[in-house]
Amino acid sequence: MTAASDVIAKPADWFQNGFHRFLHSYLRRNFHAIAFARETELQTQFHSLAEANPEHAQASPLQDGSLPLIVYSNHASWWDPLLAHAINERLLAPRQFYAPIDAEALQQYKVFEKLGFFGVQSDSNRGAAQFLKTTAALFQREHSALWVTPEGRFADVRDHEAELMPGLAHVCSKLDRGWVLPLAMEYVFWDERLPLVLFRFGDVISIPTVSDWDKSHWSAELTRRLRTSQSRLAELCIQRSSEPFQNLLPGKRGASGMYDTARRLKSWMTGQSFQASHGDQFQ
Repeated sequence: MTAASDVIAKPADWFQNGFHRFLHSYLRRNFHAIAFARETELQTQFHSLAEANPEHAQASPLQDGSLPLIVYSNHASWWDPLLAHAINERLLAPRQFYAPIDAEALQQYKVFEKLGFFGVQSDSNRGAAQFLKTTAALFQREHSALWVTPEGRFADVRDHEAELMPGLAHVCSKLDRGWVLPLAMEYVFWDERLPLVLFRFGDVISIPTVSDWDKSHWSAELTRRLRTSQSRLAELCIQRSSEPFQNLLPGKRGASGMYDTARRLKSWMTGQSFQASHGDQFQ
């Protein structure tokens, strides 16, 4: 059996902590808010599944670091891997983020190798075999979280027709314990100059409760749960209300530059307090 240390090195704490400090600042400068839908909060789902299936109950993956943990999401934007890293650090700590990335793309962003990303050759048997080898090794490592985007390409959030790549279903069908988390994500503009990142976890899968699923069943169910969560997230986005969401990382408000300077001056001259926001969402 391959040791995890033979496949990918664990990121150095000092380097990753420095990256997270940079990342938080970078995301705040580029987004008004990064928020998740409260209706499918993870701890509530973990607890409910354990209560509903006492004979197959397993601990929360945030409590038992030996349990495999997989997060899979749609792939809408260049921002996805950075957002995944931030979400993992904020909601899944102490789990260490790991994710496959196209081997050629990794050559362009070599720093990602120090942050839990590992290269995979796309559309080849060799690449598929390497992915399976690496994930099997990572599941032997305590407190690991595997993040994947099984659409295998950038895809519009409204495109629900594409089949998910088979590698994820294959990995899941080989596990006898652990958790699988669907994650839908959208980038939307509301009242502010900067966009929002809104995401929603789908119905979590506790692997011991679905031991009879074969690869085909896994494929269908992974697809259904992701697309269902995407559809529900779209409904929340259309409502244009921040009330259903928990703001994970507040970002910038206002228009910035000369426009806000003029607004500040007007507020000062009229004796009114300056309000940077253009709306009342995510205050």
